[in-house]
Amino acid sequence: MWARILRAAMVAAAFSTLAACASLGGGREAPLKPPVVTDPAPIVSGTMRPYQIRGRWYHPKEQPNYDEVGQASWYGSYHHGRSTSTGERFDMNGLTAAHKTLPLPSLVEVTNRANGRRVILRVNDRGPFVDGRIIDLSRGAAEELGLLNQGVGEVRVRYVGRAPRQGGGTPMQRAEAAPARNDAAPSRDAGPRPYYEVAPAPAPAQAPAPQPVQSYAAPAAAYWVQAGAYSDRRGADRVARRLGDRASIQNLDRDGRTLFRVVVGPWPDATAAERARQAVIARGFSDALLIGG
Repeated sequence: MWARILRAAMVAAAFSTLAACASLGGGREAPLKPPVVTDPAPIVSGTMRPYQIRGRWYHPKEQPNYDEVGQASWYGSYHHGRSTSTGERFDMNGLTAAHKTLPLPSLVEVTNRANGRRVILRVNDRGPFVDGRIIDLSRGAAEELGLLNQGVGEVRVRYVGRAPRQGGGTPMQRAEAAPARNDAAPSRDAGPRPYYEVAPAPAPAQAPAPQPVQSYAAPAAAYWVQAGAYSDRRGADRVARRLGDRASIQNLDRDGRTLFRVVVGPWPDATAAERARQAVIARGFSDALLIGG
């Protein structure tokens, strides 16, 4: 009898130890307590409208129960410093991400299924528009998750909620069973990283208007973003200056009259072009179109 009681006590102690380990983060899929956001950023106007890429429609919406497993990729220096779909400046070393349909900006929890690493990321961009991929990570996020060298990996993405007005990205957990690999990335201080730079306010229009940017031949498969078409050349010049050095003006003959089309680009693929289109929308051009390709 005493032997049975002793065995029962040992089994109970073993289960208590396992439960304690799980509460300390030993379980890779244990839920994390989300950060408290007391002053959430408003959803950026225009980024919740349906849009079309390569014949496929995407319908952004609130998804409080979003929980998906799929492939993640990452993007870095090519987009560094450019506007994201929210109008924020993309910092490739920050903890941010792009998603096709979640609210902008918002927070997600991303878990690398191979090593258990987790991060909370600020979603401030659209993408990736590649079959099978559910999220595009900044370089900094990919490094935290251990995906920098392999480029693509399986992750679990859970919606956390609305993002704060600034930042929100946080490294949450590294599984002890899978130590961090040396991803051959430049070392950085262990202190907090910057998340993004706030996009500067558009410069006021100045007169006289500068000479328009000279047109040049773009690759045949290039994509462009049309901000608008105007009957007044001076108005088109003002819009082009507001949109920056990648904006140019094209003459368009429509029903016997000349319109001045303001376009931004060119962009090498639909993913880059859609990010640019969302950024143009965030600047107040709600009817921006993706053209070419």
